[in-house]
Amino acid sequence: MSPITSLRNPRVKNAVRLRNRRHREKQGRILIDGSRELLRAIDAGVKLLETFVCRPLRENEDSQRLLAALPRSGGEVLEVSEAVFEKLAFGRRTEGVLGVAETPRNTLDSLVVGENSFVAVLEGVEKPGNVGAVLRSADAAGVSALITADARTDLYNPNAIRASLGTIFTMPVCEATSGDVLAWLRKNDFHIFAARVDSAVDYTEVDYRGPTAIVLGSEAEGLSSLWSGEDIQAVRLPMLGAADSLNVSAAAAVLFYEALRQRGERGEGGRGKREERREKREERGD
Repeated sequence: MSPITSLRNPRVKNAVRLRNRRHREKQGRILIDGSRELLRAIDAGVKLLETFVCRPLRENEDSQRLLAALPRSGGEVLEVSEAVFEKLAFGRRTEGVLGVAETPRNTLDSLVVGENSFVAVLEGVEKPGNVGAVLRSADAAGVSALITADARTDLYNPNAIRASLGTIFTMPVCEATSGDVLAWLRKNDFHIFAARVDSAVDYTEVDYRGPTAIVLGSEAEGLSSLWSGEDIQAVRLPMLGAADSLNVSAAAAVLFYEALRQRGERGEGGRGKREERREKREERGD
């Protein structure tokens, strides 16, 4: 098939529209830009609908592995010119591959919680780059699932996917209201720890073993008053300089790794299916 060279091609125009949240919600589709991100999406069973490939740009090793994996994605592969791919690509990094996929539909009820699950909750975070960065730390530290509560950006914003390096597809994630999240945590008997700058309790002074939820708010507003109560333990990170708070992704990394230290090197109840997927991927040589 000849490469698509027209910027007015209907499939190209529909994909470009997915940069906008309204169109992502309307189409029920998301953009996945980058070889690693697409490989992780395929490995997680995300349904790819089409993949745009620009052969002159796909020179790195990840791109070659992706092209080998595309047949099992079930989506259509469309070759495009460099000018068309430049229009499609989200951001400045161009690896010559960009996918359109169905938006994963996860809910609180679909999350499988084990006896010692470790869950992260982000309330009201606005910047998709921060969501993605928290996801990378959560993936690395063995977090079981990540929930965005009263989110001010959609979970599958292309910048969130990019900032997560595709780790958004390596763990269960979902969106819900803060009230529903809190009710779900209580129903499943989680020990809830809320990060607050005004807490009197240092983050190292509590026990993160067992079913644990760490809740973080936006840098601008922190956590809402909903995350106060006798069954919620507020914790703080020491701030010894002029700044009164850390970026939410930095604070999340500190808290996640303290929990990992307490729960054991492999993460108590944290990895499970992700380790299985990684082992299968290594067996295939992806």
